[in-house]
Amino acid sequence: MALVQFNGVVKKYDTKLSVNHLNLDIAQGEIFGLLGPNGAGKSTTIHLLAGLLSMDSGEITLDGYSTAIDPLEVKRRIGLVPQELAIYGMLTARENVTFFGKLFGLKGSLLKERVEEALAFTGLLNYAKDKPDTFSGGMKRRLNIACAIMHRPKLIIMDEPTVGIDPQSRNHILESVKKLNAMGSTIIYTSHYMEEVEAISTRVGIMDQGKLVAHGTKEELIEQAGLKERLMLETNKWTEEAIAEIRKHPRVTAFQRREGTQIELVLQESQTYLQDILFILGKHDLKLQKLTRVEPDLESLFLTLTGRTLRDGV
Repeated sequence: MALVQFNGVVKKYDTKLSVNHLNLDIAQGEIFGLLGPNGAGKSTTIHLLAGLLSMDSGEITLDGYSTAIDPLEVKRRIGLVPQELAIYGMLTARENVTFFGKLFGLKGSLLKERVEEALAFTGLLNYAKDKPDTFSGGMKRRLNIACAIMHRPKLIIMDEPTVGIDPQSRNHILESVKKLNAMGSTIIYTSHYMEEVEAISTRVGIMDQGKLVAHGTKEELIEQAGLKERLMLETNKWTEEAIAEIRKHPRVTAFQRREGTQIELVLQESQTYLQDILFILGKHDLKLQKLTRVEPDLESLFLTLTGRTLRDGV
């Protein structure tokens, strides 16, 4: 059953399509990873869902409620963890979470219970009396999450929640996402960190230039794209003639120059492609120094779909 539905959603800034006729269903209980470089339309998409922006055309519903007709009912069901921190430096951690709880209509003993629960879940209970101005970047991100989840929303939206934090805090947040999902929350997680989305998502959507270019499980996407493996080649040198010939090989679906004399190929299954590539190298008097096979992943999928790596857009 779809909890969230986007139907033909369009958002323009002047003449630029930030979201280009988006059609997408997100089921109850999913961790949906929304992947794409900066400027792909990820943040605009979730801001439309959260009611922070108005769309030019189309419809968005959450739990059967329209963002255009019933915006308050939609907002009551959402916990938003924005990319920019939404906490107050002059308030303590407990006061921050309490403030957001009151915004959602909680009061009395229930409010106190939910505040303590959110602080404990994010590992901040021992810092409840401290102000976030004294916190590390990772602790501020965790407080941001506590403020977003304390009313137990049906849908939690996390927009780049690990930007600029240390590895320990990043791991804590990723584990928290899994726990929140196990407790019943549906989660939309946007990122341009491929490895994060791959680690936690049950299903993935890939956005590029305002369009949803693919969505499904990792296995479904790789199968749809016909990917079998990535090949990393390193030689003593490269010539433009050799590169051009490799690019034209019918089994090479994507090509990327790496540092130094290394190139990366995305290849479809074939009995002869490796023999063909080695023949091309020999033909151009190039010596193979290193060859590494890499199992297909979201990085190679993005490269195949867009012709560039995810970091190219960052």
